[in-house]
Amino acid sequence: MSANQSNDKVRVGILGASGYTGAELVRLLVRHPGVEIALLTADRHAGKPLGEVFPHLARLALPDLVKIDDADWGKLDFVFCALPHATTQKVIAGLPESLKVCDLSADFRLRDVATYAQWYGGAHQAPELQKQAIYGLTEAYREDIAGARLVANPGCYTTTAELPLMPLLEAGLISPDGIIIDAKSGVSGAGRSEKQANLHTEVSEGIHAYAVAAHRHAPEIEQELAAAAGRPVTVSFTPHLMPMNRGILATIYVSLVDGADAEDLRVALAVRYDPEPFVHVLPIGRSPATRDVRGSNHCLIGVFADRVPGRAILLSVTDNLVKGASGQAIQNMNVMCGLPETMGLEQEALFP
Repeated sequence: MSANQSNDKVRVGILGASGYTGAELVRLLVRHPGVEIALLTADRHAGKPLGEVFPHLARLALPDLVKIDDADWGKLDFVFCALPHATTQKVIAGLPESLKVCDLSADFRLRDVATYAQWYGGAHQAPELQKQAIYGLTEAYREDIAGARLVANPGCYTTTAELPLMPLLEAGLISPDGIIIDAKSGVSGAGRSEKQANLHTEVSEGIHAYAVAAHRHAPEIEQELAAAAGRPVTVSFTPHLMPMNRGILATIYVSLVDGADAEDLRVALAVRYDPEPFVHVLPIGRSPATRDVRGSNHCLIGVFADRVPGRAILLSVTDNLVKGASGQAIQNMNVMCGLPETMGLEQEALFP
């Protein structure tokens, strides 16, 4: 039952509450007036209060963590899956069909199961369920999301790149060929697992590229840009790790079609996103920064003319844990459950 059909709150469960995106879901949902957090799972920490795993959440009245196998699905209306990639398909396939689901992993983002197997190293475990999944870029697929049972929340890099690029491809203002996406992310994008590459001494005071020409968000970006362009699109995408906790900055280089200029791109994006509560196009000459969106569900976009004739530069910033993950998931939940889309997401950015 959707929340606008009942006076009851939407009863939600968060699977994988001990990760960064799980904790961010809790941080945002505890102030959501239409939601009750009824279930938190974390198999390795089962039996503990969440505040023992995340001390900044210790003052909240929350259910203790349990194993997924011990979850009582009957007391839920909605489930957020914040589990590692390649672990979610079987879990969601085993949930009651009465539950609506937003999956924050990559398990249902790629519509073609063969492409999934190629990039994630194993066969898709729920191909029939994949056919039902709706890609959860809210600003692009809002109507489909409203009627969905299962939404695949986009990746953080993909959200940051798709929001500026998809409308311009749809409008035919830029070429689908030769798109270059140079993106930088905070360390939280790598998750909370213990990895040597994420240690403070490995990350601090430096910047490095990783997964060069092999990052799993590349096929996801290409899938959505191809849908916008109406033809296959191949991009050059290189991610970089920055010595900061949160945020993504994507610097995107595009070729203009004959007769178009950078101001045409900015105007087209401004018109497209004028009614949107979370995507904002900056005035000409203004450059967005990750600190402008930190802790918020907003995306800021700047457009610049390149000094190279016939090209333009797009700058896009998001908080990878909010608009790039948990905030967008809540935005999708609001749409799926008939709630106001901005509910629980009104936070402005944290500065400095």
